[in-house]
Order: sequence, then structure tokens, then C-alpha cells
Amino acid sequence: MRRLKILHRTYYNFNGAVRLGPHRLLLRPREGHELRIEESQLQTSPPATIRWLRDAYDNSVAVASFDASTTHLEITSEVIVSHYDESPLDFLVADYAVNYPFTYQFDADAGAVLQPYLFPQSLTPQDSLRAWLEKFWRPGEPIQTYALLLRICLGIQQTFAYQVREQPGVQSAAQTLSRGIGSCRDFATLFMEAARFLGLAARFVSGYLNAPAAYGQSGSTHAWAEIYLPGAGWKGFDPTIGEVVGNKHIAVAVSRLPEAVSPVTGSFFGPMGAELEVGVWVSEA
Repeated sequence: MRRLKILHRTYYNFNGAVRLGPHRLLLRPREGHELRIEESQLQTSPPATIRWLRDAYDNSVAVASFDASTTHLEITSEVIVSHYDESPLDFLVADYAVNYPFTYQFDADAGAVLQPYLFPQSLTPQDSLRAWLEKFWRPGEPIQTYALLLRICLGIQQTFAYQVREQPGVQSAAQTLSRGIGSCRDFATLFMEAARFLGLAARFVSGYLNAPAAYGQSGSTHAWAEIYLPGAGWKGFDPTIGEVVGNKHIAVAVSRLPEAVSPVTGSFFGPMGAELEVGVWVSEA
């Protein structure tokens, strides 16, 4: 078991006094049998009324409502978690899904739940995606499903250049393929599109990564993808570092589309222009 402390501080400095609209905060990690929250604090300046809810994906959402005018906004989330996923490869895939290709075998209810995660999220040209995937697998080649997914995950990590990009938005899979460069959000999106092209259900995950060697710091916000494997459930693959997701990943939110899981979204009314500073630290607790 690992105990990790996550400190996420967001600071906006406005060009004049503004009124803040409600802000939607996705900062609280997703709890489950692999992760438990021991302590959690969420503070804002100016003070806000916080209302907690669960969205359609069962993400924990804080809605912050403000009354006073202000020239700044500071949001600080501090969480300590216990992470038990020390053996991420210790899972069993249903017999019929061990080898690729396979077709999901579900009743109508489960099929309806997974169906949205099978739809491509962008208009990536199918020919270009097919040609790229042929570098990792060609129809008729015997391969296990997990091995194919890991090939694609490693292929992205080894052949594309990583770029830190603070601007909002995500490149399409086609843009990443043509540019050969991207952020963790872009690589997760490409991996999802590849999985969906292969007929596998995929979803986007935002959260944190504790990987000092990879980023030259104690942690960062991060993104990866999860694939639904019958018998094992949703399993995470991180194409930015070419690994199966384990106990250095802390998931905060999942969605069919990456645009839906930004850590902080909101509005303000007043003079245009604002400076944004974000700091994230993930360390052993």
C-alpha cells in the first residue's frame, strides 16, 4: 500500500474586480477497492459555498458558488490517499476475450451501458488510423487482447514526442498522427480512438501521476485511457509513459469525452483578461 499526498493549487489573477459565476471542480479522487481517501480539504479564496454531487459517470463534483466581488480566485485541494493497486497486471480476462479479435458478449442492459464508449469521438480518417494500427497488428495475426493494447500503448510512447501544453482543448487523433507530437491528453485520445476502431470500449481518465523521473518534479495532472476487458473490468493504459496504470496513478474523473473532465471550469463577469497559475504536487505521505 502507498500513501500519497496530492496538493493542487489553482490561482487566477483578474484585471479588475469581477463577479464569479459557479465553478465546477473535479479534484477529488475516485474511491474504490484500489484507492481510499484518508483526508480531504477543499478551500477557496474568496470563500465559497460548496455543494457536492455525483455526475452521470459517478465522478465526485464540487460546485462552488461565490457572493463577493474579487480580483483573484484561489482554489486549493489537499488530499491524502491510500493506494492498494500494487499488482496492476494481476487480473483475469474472460476466456472468450483473451485473444483478439472478439465480440463483447453481454445482455442488452450491459450492452447499452458500454455502447457510448464504442463510438469514435472524432472524424479521424479511418484509412489513416487503419494504416497506423497495421504497424502493431494485421488481421489474421494471433495475438492476445492485452498484448495488442500494450503494443499500441508502447508504440505511442516510443514514436511520438511528448509536449507539455497548458492551453485548453485536445488534439484529434488525426492531428496527433500528422504532427507526431502531443500532450498526455492527446496521447490518451489517440489510444482511445485506436481501441474503438478495434471494437473495444474506451474511456478518458483525468487525474494525477506520481512519477518524478518522468517529469522532473514530484507530480502532475495527467490523463490516460481505460479499456473495458470482460472479466477484468475497466483497465488503465498510459500511452504517455507506456505502462499499465498502477499505484502511481490517481484517477479523479472519467468520461466518454476528454472535454468533460477539466479540473476547474467556471465563469466570471467583469474586465476581460486573467492570468492563471497552476501548481500540482504528488508526494509520499
